[in-house]
Amino acid sequence: MDFRVIAVPGHGAEDVVVAPGGSVFTGSEDGVIHRVASDGRVTAVANTGGRPLGIELLPDGRLLVCDARRGLLAVDPSSGAIEDLAGGMRFCNNAAVAADGTIYFSDSSTVHTIDRWRAEMVEVTRTGRLLRRTPDGAVTVLRDRLAFANGVALASDESFVAVAETAARTVARHWLTGRDDFLVEGLPGYPDNIARGSDGLIWVSIASPRDPVVERLQRSPVWIRRLITRIPKSLQPAPRRTVRVQAYDNDGRLVHDLTGDSTQFHMVTGVREHNGRIWMGSLLACGDLAALPVWAGR
Repeated sequence: MDFRVIAVPGHGAEDVVVAPGGSVFTGSEDGVIHRVASDGRVTAVANTGGRPLGIELLPDGRLLVCDARRGLLAVDPSSGAIEDLAGGMRFCNNAAVAADGTIYFSDSSTVHTIDRWRAEMVEVTRTGRLLRRTPDGAVTVLRDRLAFANGVALASDESFVAVAETAARTVARHWLTGRDDFLVEGLPGYPDNIARGSDGLIWVSIASPRDPVVERLQRSPVWIRRLITRIPKSLQPAPRRTVRVQAYDNDGRLVHDLTGDSTQFHMVTGVREHNGRIWMGSLLACGDLAALPVWAGR
């Protein structure tokens, strides 16, 4: 497969979205929203002043940005103007936008912020939530008690909304009729962002392979889990290097399972299929630069 890395001037291009004209947008750790043109040229279009994570397209042409520190934002890439859409969250993470403008989004934890995401993985507080914002601005909680609520995606017919549970290695499913079940259980690693591609499939980023040590810790007494998260980061379990994404249909059947060379890029936290090409982002970038690898998926 054609695999290349595009350097972005900022650390941690965590998620990606492809605009109708072909431009790719991502956000980095310093709050900057970047546009990657078809020729590879990268320009800054806005700065949220926080930590942008999930990024989507709104019906009016603006970008929907899940800022882990500020909440849900609408960003105009042409002017840099920012509108606050929803706040009151501790760890706003990812979203999906319905045809009528309804926004479904995740709040990963009501205990830990993004700076303590490793603690959320080990402690498994199950305080993650899936929320909905209607076009009139009303916000409601659809599901709670999620194990590190992360990526969000709508079914191709918008009959359900899926949300990744990173700490549990599942993709939970909330049917808009009110029923809850799972799209996928027992993933081979820890899912991060998910997104419905132009092919109608739900693409899942696998940030790191399943780690038996982490899962033993998750089952240990609470005091041990909390103690582990307070030791120096260098002694804590760390994500193993991998490049892996999967795609599932609306019935939870695995359609694609793609892996790649993790020498220059690893920990895929964002994935976007667009016209047969797979764009990926990473919370952990190559050196001081964020990276967006491109796979020709066909």
